[in-house]
Amino acid sequence: MNLGLTMLQHLPQPGVAYPHRGRDYFIAGFTFFCVAVSLVIDGSASMEVQNLLGVIAWVFLLGLLVGENKEVRMQVIIAVAFATAGEHFASIYMEGYTYRFENVPHYVPPGHGMVYLTAVALARSGFFQMYARKIAIFVFITGGLWSLWGISGIPEQGDQVGAFLFVIFVLCVLKGRSPLVYLGAFFICTWLEIIGTAAGTWKWASIEPVFDWSQGNPPSGVAAWYCLVDAVAIGFAPIFLRKLQKFNLWYKSTIMNRI
Repeated sequence: MNLGLTMLQHLPQPGVAYPHRGRDYFIAGFTFFCVAVSLVIDGSASMEVQNLLGVIAWVFLLGLLVGENKEVRMQVIIAVAFATAGEHFASIYMEGYTYRFENVPHYVPPGHGMVYLTAVALARSGFFQMYARKIAIFVFITGGLWSLWGISGIPEQGDQVGAFLFVIFVLCVLKGRSPLVYLGAFFICTWLEIIGTAAGTWKWASIEPVFDWSQGNPPSGVAAWYCLVDAVAIGFAPIFLRKLQKFNLWYKSTIMNRI
């Protein structure tokens, strides 16, 4: 236990009165609710309804971004772009998982934005900061048992991929520079994956197409993929913001002065 606590020393210190912002809890609660409703609806909806869900998701995402600073907005933009490209590669090209209409539904890109924003909101919330170490231990135990179940030989559909991804997820939390975001991603991603697969909105292939490993529906460590999205968004946002700032300075000094 002492070794485990030592490995979590980089997380916020317990016993500190961290501030609570209602906005953070609203974003998380609203997204959890929207995910459940939209995925259950899409489990049996027509293509027209699915497209309507996409329009609604974009409206909701833009509404949630009101009040966020430019850095978080840029992170969301990058997360949406990167995750959407990943969806087309992993689902359409690799067929690692397949949506009902063998497409990438229109609500998926803004949905990724809402999921990312939820992970950020949870990470900065007073509750997550106050109980960061206990949350991490809970996630490691829960996810670890789920992964062990997947490779135990008991379930009909094994989950070697899930166990491997969960190891990656643990390393992200222990070594990554945004561990609370990754922990937040675990909750929202596990929520949406369980609901989405149960509703039949998408289905993971029983055999992973690259290494021919067994794969659960969903894989137990699927949050690791979302951690990759989060890491890309957090890492590249400052770079893009600096590029935009330089472009604005160049535009004002070069173009505007000629007008």
